Amino acid sequence: MAALDSLGGAFSSKLLYDFLIERRLTVSDCLERSLRKGGGEEQAAAATVCAQLCVQLGGGDEGEEGFKILRPVLSAIMIDGCASVSARQSVSVTIGLRHTPVDLVKSMSHLESVFTMSYPNREGTLPTPNAGAPGLHSAALHFWALLVTLCPLTSWSPLVLRHLPKLQACLESSDVNYRIAVGETIALLVELGRDIDREFEFEDSDTLCECLKGLATDGNKHRAKNDRRKQRTIFREVLHYIENEDFSEEKIRFGVEGIYIDSWMLRHHLQYNPLLRDIFGLGPPLILDSSVKSSKISRFEKHLFNSAAFKARTKLRNKVRDKRADVM
Repeated sequence: MAALDSLGGAFSSKLLYDFLIERRLTVSDCLERSLRKGGGEEQAAAATVCAQLCVQLGGGDEGEEGFKILRPVLSAIMIDGCASVSARQSVSVTIGLRHTPVDLVKSMSHLESVFTMSYPNREGTLPTPNAGAPGLHSAALHFWALLVTLCPLTSWSPLVLRHLPKLQACLESSDVNYRIAVGETIALLVELGRDIDREFEFEDSDTLCECLKGLATDGNKHRAKNDRRKQRTIFREVLHYIENEDFSEEKIRFGVEGIYIDSWMLRHHLQYNPLLRDIFGLGPPLILDSSVKSSKISRFEKHLFNSAAFKARTKLRNKVRDKRADVM
């Protein structure tokens, strides 16, 4: 675990392509061993490093060669209902990141096999989720949606028609983060449908809008205040888009240029595409579940971190000031 954490830290902080190019098979072999024989935590850590290795090696032949070694064991963990939830969640990220056009359908099928376990049964009743299942389903759904954006146009219509009614039912899920993941995915699928056909209209849109309105104004006291606030914010945006085809546009300026975030597709890539997040230094995608709250750092730890960051900034600025004084 310590070795995997160190390797992951190195991959997150530096570009090591030249170092890895002659060692990629050795690293892949070590990761495969951890995935096959390790416990849940080791498998989760190894799967995360697999995703980072893919980013390091890029989209060329070297990256594809390394992933071919890892793909079978990653797929086996993904569809294994007895495997650790944390391991399957990490594998979702890796499978969502790395694929070829040939593997796209297979990757999506593996991810579907996970999140469709949250779909209602024939009687229309949602299954009772096991511990950790909502976080796993959220991860699989997010990265499935990421791959949907890369599908050929001809494949989008069947996907939208097949999944929208089931996802609408999942808006009744008891887990707030999974409800939000479902709402964002519904907005993304509707956007893709409208890109194909400007007249696209979900056949049960009235019921969908009523459900979204309920979530956008949810005031149930048995839910945490922060959960209610986060849910209302997201579902107001989703409802606004479904009803008015209007996305709440955001603009990020850099120099004389700027980028407009004006679609659910772009927003989804910025949230969950590990390569983009690595380029912009945003860290790994955030998949929230109930276990995240227990892992938050304390106020004292946060204070120590901020103090250390402040000291580091001060030292750096002092060095710059010294150099400026020398020049003058």
